[in-house]
Amino acid sequence: MARSIAIDGPAGAGKSTIARKVAQELGFIYVDTGAMYRAMALYMLKKGVGADESDKIVSSCKEADITIKHENNEQVVYLNGENVNGLIRTEEVGNMTSAISVNKAVREKLVELQQDLAKTTDVVMDGRDIGTVVLPNANLKVYLTASSRVRAERRYKELVAKNVECNLDEIEKDIIDRDYRDMHRDLSPLRQADDATLLDSSDMTIEEVKDKIIELYKGA
Repeated sequence: MARSIAIDGPAGAGKSTIARKVAQELGFIYVDTGAMYRAMALYMLKKGVGADESDKIVSSCKEADITIKHENNEQVVYLNGENVNGLIRTEEVGNMTSAISVNKAVREKLVELQQDLAKTTDVVMDGRDIGTVVLPNANLKVYLTASSRVRAERRYKELVAKNVECNLDEIEKDIIDRDYRDMHRDLSPLRQADDATLLDSSDMTIEEVKDKIIELYKGA
């Protein structure tokens, strides 16, 4: 029977970085849900569906089959059997992803595909509603968080390393605002599942967080 780990938490908590490392160490597949949304956006672009054509988006998303596999130590995203890794990181796809991700039918379709993947494959998924909606029966659920200041400092360091001008206080304000939006949205709001383990990474290194989650999984 396939096993699963769900990692939820607010923006900037390090979920994707940790999820990748946990999956790699356990030999699971890390499911990049964002990449799946990008593949769906690519599908819409290929079909000539406009970002504002919600009815067409609803009908078209039902025809898309999206899955993720690991090949040669690389995550590969398949759209209707085609490897689309080289096609989903363009700005055009990014813009379309933002437009379709708020569509309820698209979200429901992708949750269905993510659940199908978890039925046959050992997976680690991260997001806002994995433990509450996508994988309610996961073997382990972790709610990974950190203080808004620590999350802002992490983001600040990333941007400075890329020579991007930024302000630490403004980044923290944006993070607090995003937390509020994520927690109060109508569709799948961010919240800690009742049976999830709360893990505050404010004073932990990436390796310490990864080791702790693996320890929790093995003890589950």
